[in-house]
Amino acid sequence: MNAMKQIRIEKLTLNFGAGANQDNLKKGMKLLKNLTGIEPIKTISDKRIPSWSVRPGLPVGCKITLRGQKANDLLIRLLKAKENKLLPNHFDDRGNVSFGIHEYIDVPDLTYDTSIGIIGFQVSITLKRPGFRIKERKKLKRKIGKSHLITQKDSIDFFKNTFKISVEEEQWPHQIQIKC
Repeated sequence: MNAMKQIRIEKLTLNFGAGANQDNLKKGMKLLKNLTGIEPIKTISDKRIPSWSVRPGLPVGCKITLRGQKANDLLIRLLKAKENKLLPNHFDDRGNVSFGIHEYIDVPDLTYDTSIGIIGFQVSITLKRPGFRIKERKKLKRKIGKSHLITQKDSIDFFKNTFKISVEEEQWPHQIQIKC
C-alpha cells in the first residue's frame, strides 16, 4: 500500500460537559484525571444562555487531548467499554469518530469512586494521513485533494483492521422483525 495513504490517529480528545453546575464539573475533572493521569483543562462559555444559567466566562466543561502511544493505549480500553462495537453514525464524512461512554465504570481497570458517582463522557478521535500538514502550515497553505481525504469507509476499514471492532447497523424498534 502507498505510504502516503496510511491512516493514523492524530489525537484522542475526552470531553465532559457539566453546564452551569460546578459540582458536576469538579466530578468530571476528577474522572478525567483518574482515567488518564493528566490534569484536564476547563472549557469556558463565550455565550449567554439564560434558560441554562450559562453566562460568558463560566466554566461549562473540561477536556483532555492525548496523542501518540498514550492515545492508542487508552483508545483500546475505551473500545472495550463499548464491547468493540461502533455504529456507522459514530463516523463522520471526514473519517473522524465520536462516541459516548455512558458509565465510566464500563472502562476496564477503572473502579467506582463514590465521590464521582455514575457519570459519562464523550470520546472524539481525529484521524490523519501523511501530507495533511499542508492545510495547517504557516506558509503556502494548500487544500488537500479529494483523493487524499479520509472517507467514512476508509475510517471504518482502519478501525476494523487496527482495533478489530465491528460496525453494526442500528436496529430501530420499527425495523425489528418478529417471527411467529
